[in-house]
Amino acid sequence: MTAARAVSRLSHLDRLEAEAIHILREGVAEGRKPVMLFSAGKDSTVLAHLALRAFYPSPPPFPLLHVDSTWEFRSLIAFRDAFAERHGFELVVYANEVGRAAGLNPLDHGDAYTTAMRTDALKQALDLGGYDIIFGGARRDEERSRAKERIFSVRNEHHGWDPRQQRPELWQSFNTRLAKGQSLRVFPLSNWTETDIWAYALSREIELAPLYFAEPRPVIERDGALIVVDDLARLPLRSGENATTRTVRFRTLGCWPVTAAMESGARDLTGVIRETLTAGASERQGRLSDRDGAGSLERQKQEGYF
Repeated sequence: MTAARAVSRLSHLDRLEAEAIHILREGVAEGRKPVMLFSAGKDSTVLAHLALRAFYPSPPPFPLLHVDSTWEFRSLIAFRDAFAERHGFELVVYANEVGRAAGLNPLDHGDAYTTAMRTDALKQALDLGGYDIIFGGARRDEERSRAKERIFSVRNEHHGWDPRQQRPELWQSFNTRLAKGQSLRVFPLSNWTETDIWAYALSREIELAPLYFAEPRPVIERDGALIVVDDLARLPLRSGENATTRTVRFRTLGCWPVTAAMESGARDLTGVIRETLTAGASERQGRLSDRDGAGSLERQKQEGYF
């Protein structure tokens, strides 16, 4: 059988897997000090599993880096720690302690909170670690500004992103040359969709965070969204609000006070895929911070965000 015929027999998920593994190996081969961003969400969990496959039987030659906004779901933190330990990853956790001490939070400080606790914290962590190749789990189908990303996305000495200064990527030929101070954000899942992520996790029996599956959870209705009350002591209820138990899950995960859940009966990946295929809303509608508009996220990216 010729190589071309063998490739033609690969399934859709096999092709995506092969592409992602090629990108991971290319980044490691060309990098001086790589790292993988890990939020413990579905995309970064699938990406970490791809890294395990890419470098098996050796462990992946880079640590996982989690930028802790200090408003993460507690069960997600537990999943993060258990995942790293189970699979033998070094886990680096970084938080902007100045922002934490100032009491910045997503409820009262909005964009300023995102800048300090996400964007600035990430840049600080990357500078501290001296990383030059930064693998991330972003996908082009998630949001318009991410659709502009190259797979190997050049960042300047301040980690800034300029979509007009990105390099062409023809026939999977990647330019990894870096000038002094530059780095590369590398996105092996660029060509995947949300459905691909769920389907791959199902086919490879990948365990994902429990928040993605429907369970009875305490929620409040706020500004037209269902907010799971992860820590009542940190979420003052407004007049007339009461926490009730509803069966919900998440399609996307962020800071818990500003991430909306959805009512669902999907308790496993098969149910999640069925719901995703019939969904009438976008995946990121659960990110309430996105309601400021695509320009807000693009500006954050230009300043160094994810």
